[in-house]
Amino acid sequence: MDSLFSLNGKVALVTGASRGLGQGISVGLAKAGAEVIGVGTRTLQDTKQKVEEVGGTFHELISDLSEKGAAEKLAGEAIAIRGRIDVLVNNAGIIRRSDAKDFSNEDWFEVIDVNQHAVFQLCREVGTHMLENKSGKIINIASMLSYQGGLKVPAYTASKHAVAGLTKSFANEWGSKGVNVNAIAPGYMATDNTAPIRENEERNAYITSRIPQGRWGTPDDLQGAAIFLASDASDYVNGHILNVDGGWMSS
Repeated sequence: MDSLFSLNGKVALVTGASRGLGQGISVGLAKAGAEVIGVGTRTLQDTKQKVEEVGGTFHELISDLSEKGAAEKLAGEAIAIRGRIDVLVNNAGIIRRSDAKDFSNEDWFEVIDVNQHAVFQLCREVGTHMLENKSGKIINIASMLSYQGGLKVPAYTASKHAVAGLTKSFANEWGSKGVNVNAIAPGYMATDNTAPIRENEERNAYITSRIPQGRWGTPDDLQGAAIFLASDASDYVNGHILNVDGGWMSS
């Protein structure tokens, strides 16, 4: 059974790995035996330390996925480190909040570029490499807002609906070719992105009351799901959006 979930000998590329969900996923994959290539817009020393504390190996790549051509360049740099990528986790994402009537074009395109375009480009570039190897696991990070509309986050909501659709589209084409494409939809997670919501006492109380487990999630709560979707245990799972939400969607 241990071998079914083992990632020994695998190389995983995780974007948005400097903190939050990406950091938690990086540590989880390392615990299962993967060598991790972490991507961030600034130093990932904290993530590197946490990965090494669990006995893992970590490589750092600095990239701003909002820049034109960054995703394609990143894919090439990551593959060059170890000659292959076995697992891709598209976690990098940003959020901008404003009333819909005041939401600027600048904010719209900034969010879409990182959350949607970069995900598509990395799936395409790293996925092509995986197709050549006839093996690979792609894990996109979706959201509860892949299903719902949210408040004051039209670009984020649109991008996360797109992530769910892209996951299914790539899965349909690549499932028979050895590449599995799935997504994790985190529930309400205690990260930097959700700090404004948690600081709103009324909103925070409402959200917590609707979560059957009675608490916000943490980055560590995604580790099991990520290991499952990256490992042989999920070989017949394809095009699936796995909710890790404390029961939010059932309430």
